[in-house]
Amino acid sequence: MKPVLLVRNDPWESFGLAPSSLAWAGADFRTVNMPAGQTLPPLEDVSAVVMFGGTVNVDMVERHPFLADVREYTRRALDAEVPFLGLCLGSQILARTLGKEVVKSPVKEIGFEAIRPTTDAKEDPLFSLYTDGDMVVQWHEDTYELPEGSVLLASSDAIDVQGYRVGDLTWALQFHQEVDGTEFAWWLDIASTEMDIEAVWGKSPDTLRAESAELMRGHEERGRELFRRFVDVVRERAW
Repeated sequence: MKPVLLVRNDPWESFGLAPSSLAWAGADFRTVNMPAGQTLPPLEDVSAVVMFGGTVNVDMVERHPFLADVREYTRRALDAEVPFLGLCLGSQILARTLGKEVVKSPVKEIGFEAIRPTTDAKEDPLFSLYTDGDMVVQWHEDTYELPEGSVLLASSDAIDVQGYRVGDLTWALQFHQEVDGTEFAWWLDIASTEMDIEAVWGKSPDTLRAESAELMRGHEERGRELFRRFVDVVRERAW
């Protein structure tokens, strides 16, 4: 099986538990750092694409030219039926590629929030791992409508689209299922030096750390299982 490509879209991104989860599932991986000016490999050289998050809007192409590249790459992955998993900004890139506007959300989500899997999630190869009320890591202020032709797999009490599938090989999660405790703590430390998190996002760092202490273990377990299932899909397609 060719390696799974991990696409970095932000200097803060460390891939969380994704690399170790892929390795334990028996998959090799390679990474590309888009903000640093690296080049995306030919799709023929990878078995799947995982598109990670970031702090930019998908339409900030003039300020961040790499966004045009990852949007085009996402389109080509769809057309070539290369398995794809979009996380937060990655899900927004997919939605924008499919013709949906990515706009400011009426509610900013940060920290742990409950998701509500749909009926269709029960039979989904990835989302069937979730149950109603599972707490997942959020950190986003943009949102989008469900792309035409896709299947809604999860919502939350505040955001209509938290997860969806396109065809049989493409998934998108608005939440950060890749994040582990180390990365979340790192994000909080970095953000705290740049802003008043509570004033901007509505939760204090202390509240967010308390949520992590209580809920991160279950979140990490679901993250490892999500990537294991994704590798199963990729491996089945590869053969």
